[in-house]
Amino acid sequence: MSQWQPDSWRQKPILQQPTYHNQQHLRDVEQKLKSYPPLVFAAETRQLFKELGQVADGNGFLLQGGDCAESFDEFNAPKIRDTFKVILQMAIVLTFAGRCPVTKVARMAGQYAKPRSGDLETIDGVSLPSYRGDIINSFEFTEASRMPDPQRMLDAYHRSASTLNLLRAFAQGGLADLHQVNRWNMAFVENNPLKERYQDVARRIQDSLEFMDVMGINTNNTPTLHETTLYTSHEALLLNYEQALTRVDTLTDKWYNCSAHMLWIGERTRQLDHAHIEFFRGIHNPIGVKVGPSMQGDELIRLIDALNPDNTSGRLTLITRMGADNLEDKLPALLRRVKQEGRNVVWSSDPMHGNTFKASSGYKTRNFDAILREIQQFFAAHRSEGTHAGGIHLEMTGQHVTECTGGAYQISDDDLAQAYKTQCDPRLNADQVLEMAFLVADHLKVS
Repeated sequence: MSQWQPDSWRQKPILQQPTYHNQQHLRDVEQKLKSYPPLVFAAETRQLFKELGQVADGNGFLLQGGDCAESFDEFNAPKIRDTFKVILQMAIVLTFAGRCPVTKVARMAGQYAKPRSGDLETIDGVSLPSYRGDIINSFEFTEASRMPDPQRMLDAYHRSASTLNLLRAFAQGGLADLHQVNRWNMAFVENNPLKERYQDVARRIQDSLEFMDVMGINTNNTPTLHETTLYTSHEALLLNYEQALTRVDTLTDKWYNCSAHMLWIGERTRQLDHAHIEFFRGIHNPIGVKVGPSMQGDELIRLIDALNPDNTSGRLTLITRMGADNLEDKLPALLRRVKQEGRNVVWSSDPMHGNTFKASSGYKTRNFDAILREIQQFFAAHRSEGTHAGGIHLEMTGQHVTECTGGAYQISDDDLAQAYKTQCDPRLNADQVLEMAFLVADHLKVS
């Protein structure tokens, strides 16, 4: 580790990066970012590390979710509030059902870059650079909009800072009060077409809160009933930005990426001899890596050892993204191998990316039942192998979009056009997310 520096990734091959035509402008932006305050603090990151260590040891659950890619155009307080609210709603259901702490990590305040399947996008015979997220270029299909612009890194920083400021205010200012959150859940249940299925859990949570009130345990004397902690995360894809926000912690003399509490590496950039692994191995944040159906046991052990050589619980989260048609066959062997080798990891399920398809209407979508089936298979695989199903990782929003089909309200292919707002991948909407929470809660009871 003594040979590692924040810029040592620049000596390695790298994928999924934009081509900036003005290199001097790029260097100027990087220097400016280096002078900016950190977005998160190392002490917060160490607390998340500790909580994820408990998850790795089987004593907690990780709930990670948020936008597939945050948008500059949709940057506003109501959108941030709605996603915050739905994460809290999920967390209270999962905490009550699983009788274990739920660590909440949002895909927010930095999820501005996205990998793409090709460098170019072609429409009506015109080819332009692919949209790679608002931190790099713009979604509009024009030559000027698709030109990578370093200035966007500064825009992403300022929006991330504002988002974090609002999330902290929500978390500490009363919006996270458990009584308030459960009232939202009760309203969801009453208005849901399948309300009978969820009423029992919602009512038992309400009964528990009322019992605590009678016993004198209330928001005036118990801060945890009134406040919460929400951590932030994103895929650390654009390493120019990530390096500029990597700082030495004055208390520990260790390097931390201060753009988010937790970062992860995507399926397309986890090559052992490439730049992203090199960068991640030197930062002391808790980190994640996506694990797809092509992953083999030997490769996974090498990847774990490269990113967590000290085998520290809480350091590394393996986020499986295999698809409902693959996970049942692929995951058990990987669980068995990691367990046999004695590696300490958090296992989390991303049931979104492996279940994407194009609907007959032409929209890219995901089906609620396929997402749920992959989660069910994830829990079943862990039960069969005697390992801990440690979390779920969802692309979701607190808004009432129509991007994923199915669920209690039976969104169809024809319904997608009503409110299809995503610039990248389809997200579960607020009702689908809460429905998923109640269904996942059934598995936490027996896991």
